[in-house]
Amino acid sequence: MNELLPGNSNPDIPRWGMVVDVNRCVGCQTCTVACKHANDTVPGVQWRGVLDVETGTFPDVERIFLVVGCQHCAEPPCVPVCPTGATEQRGDGIVTMDYDLCIGCASCAVACPYQARTIVHEKSFYFGEETIQEKVVSHDERLGVAQKCTFCVDRVDGGIEGGLTPGKDWKATPACSSACIASAIKFGDFNDPNSEVSRLTTERNYFQMHAELGTDPQIKYLYETPSVPGRELDDAEIRDAALSMSDNPLSGKPQTFWDLRAAMNFIMGGLGAGFIIMTYLFYLTNNLTEKVMLNIFLVSGIIIAIGLFFVWLKIGRKLRAFYVVLKPQNSWMSREVYAAGLLYLAGLIDYFSPSNFMHLIIAIAALTFLYCQARILHSAKGIPTWRAPKIPWILLATGFYEGFGLLAIYSFIYPQSIPLPSILPVGGLILAAINALLWQNYVMSLGDVGVGQKSQNLLLASTLKIQFISYLLPSILAMIFLVWGNEGSWTLAVAGILVVVGSINWKILLITKACHQQGYAIAKFPQRGSGRYAAPTLSKN
Repeated sequence: MNELLPGNSNPDIPRWGMVVDVNRCVGCQTCTVACKHANDTVPGVQWRGVLDVETGTFPDVERIFLVVGCQHCAEPPCVPVCPTGATEQRGDGIVTMDYDLCIGCASCAVACPYQARTIVHEKSFYFGEETIQEKVVSHDERLGVAQKCTFCVDRVDGGIEGGLTPGKDWKATPACSSACIASAIKFGDFNDPNSEVSRLTTERNYFQMHAELGTDPQIKYLYETPSVPGRELDDAEIRDAALSMSDNPLSGKPQTFWDLRAAMNFIMGGLGAGFIIMTYLFYLTNNLTEKVMLNIFLVSGIIIAIGLFFVWLKIGRKLRAFYVVLKPQNSWMSREVYAAGLLYLAGLIDYFSPSNFMHLIIAIAALTFLYCQARILHSAKGIPTWRAPKIPWILLATGFYEGFGLLAIYSFIYPQSIPLPSILPVGGLILAAINALLWQNYVMSLGDVGVGQKSQNLLLASTLKIQFISYLLPSILAMIFLVWGNEGSWTLAVAGILVVVGSINWKILLITKACHQQGYAIAKFPQRGSGRYAAPTLSKN
């Protein structure tokens, strides 16, 4: 039998969770309706859903229903990414939402591997116009912010205060569990060895969805009964081609939380920060005057500010934007803002009172800002293409490469400001090679890090164009400049333009197109279909 994963090591504090018996679930959606009624969710929003999953090829076919929603993970990836503290985990393991703190940045939504987050920006009604009932139970505090299942925490807390036991007394139990007509959804305390959920997970085998991600989800799925054993998935069921079918309920859909406005932050942030870093390094080699460097710092600051402005346009609650500074201890988005603040403060001081110390602080702040951006994308555990191990390195290396590209363009526009020694094209060639290798290694390893076939296809189809425009052609132009010298300065400028255009292209592709969510997963199936999947015949003896 599976060893109980407590999620909370203190036996004196409850660890609330659910057990779902997939053999009992009949797909009636009563839990979904009960959840909507209890939590007054608007059209299109389901905190508790039931997937209708058909698998196999005739005659080896099977159909089961899978209850999904927030898994209230022991290690929830949505909590550390929240820049305001709106998403928190209580001592009893329940992951809660503070709608008054949330700014609607959607960091939690892209971090969730279970597609359990929703953001609604405008009111909608079931019958086109607001009914009296909808007006009475409306939740304006949920507009523009992230919302999710909270295990009906008000019912749980209220029941405990009234002397009731969650999981036993229906008034103290989440609505979905209380309403389940097949008793397929059980709620209780995993830290209580006498609770029903502890007993079930001790006596019977279960699986946790996406357990390989280390989230330790606290919804555990039973897949066996005394008469229905479990079975492993066969190759036909887990192959990427099957999971990439648009009608497959387990298939991850492209995320829509971060759009072109979010991409602009990574685009402009990388350009501006990289421009500062490379300009400072160029200044240290005595190939750039202090005045020119300060002018470039000013231009770079404007570029970064444009990216931050687009982020502000994206968030759901714009007037709360300053809340983003509340969680620098864990949120890379908060740290990004602090890095930007240091950058602009040091830049202001340095512009009016230049000093080598302030030059260094600006360069460090830019590097920190760039690193924070790389970690923001990498922290989105719900998007496999973003959480890949190579992503931080790619964004960092791209920022440096973009800095060289912008320096090349600037040198062409202001030829008297920046002399063109061989260090510029040689450095560009080295960075082009590093970036090309990183990108190729990233694309070739997508399958190994759990990226689905849809995103793989998009990235693989674009890789040749990316490599040619972003790395190969600029390298050829840089080598031409090394041969022609200053007479061929236009070649270096064109190379710089290609570097910038190429990086913009792949960032838009990665953030707005090759961005499929994790999708759902069934680690074990009950053996109860037809053909090879049919349940074994019971012996009459």
